[in-house]
Amino acid sequence: MRNKWWISLIAVQLIAMLIHNQAFAEGLPDISINIGNGSEEASGTSALSLLLLITVLSVAPGIMVLMTSFTRIVIVLGFVRTSLGTQTMPPSQVIIGLAMFMTFFIMAPTFGQVNEVALQPYIKGEITQTQAFEEAAKPMKKFMFSHTREKDLILFMNYTKTERPESYEDIPLTVLVPAYAISELKTAFQMGFMIFIPFLVIDMIVASTLMAMGMMMLPPVMISLPFKLLLFVLVDGWYLVVKSLLFSFNT
Repeated sequence: MRNKWWISLIAVQLIAMLIHNQAFAEGLPDISINIGNGSEEASGTSALSLLLLITVLSVAPGIMVLMTSFTRIVIVLGFVRTSLGTQTMPPSQVIIGLAMFMTFFIMAPTFGQVNEVALQPYIKGEITQTQAFEEAAKPMKKFMFSHTREKDLILFMNYTKTERPESYEDIPLTVLVPAYAISELKTAFQMGFMIFIPFLVIDMIVASTLMAMGMMMLPPVMISLPFKLLLFVLVDGWYLVVKSLLFSFNT
């Protein structure tokens, strides 16, 4: 008898919930979202804008890598890990994350200028999309030009037969971006070479000592690794590496 009473009570509650949900659903207004005014011209424009937006988002990582300080930072940090011989320590996620935040720190003045002269006026409707792109390119060109070697820039200008510009603003991005990229690669490898030297000396000393002691079967890396870590910690290596990267962009 008691079980039947509980079953009846549950059935009544379920019916009440269904009635309440039905009434609530009937009271909701119809909501529809329309993009454009429904004409073929507006539909084509919206589709084209959407395609351009997707294209920009897809090349955003390339812009992040090749037009900012990210390339130099991540390569130098990779050289630090390789020269220490710690394999996957620190992990790649840590190196990339540190490189990204250092990039935001170094590029903050440039990004702030882009926001001031291009993004905010475009959001307010004061300039068009084309004007916003042109204004945003100027601070980025100034940053890249200041860290691009003349030799690399002339290489791409001669290939495209570009006339000698009067200022960095007249250099097209198709020329400046690859020139800046190979300049950053050269600078990063130069810094990586300087980082390798002290650790290479330790490896050579350890290998020579083991051979002199007749312990040729013992891998030198097992003995040299603690000494390299000890040296790196004693000289505060991460501080020195990050300091060198920051000051390398301060010229």
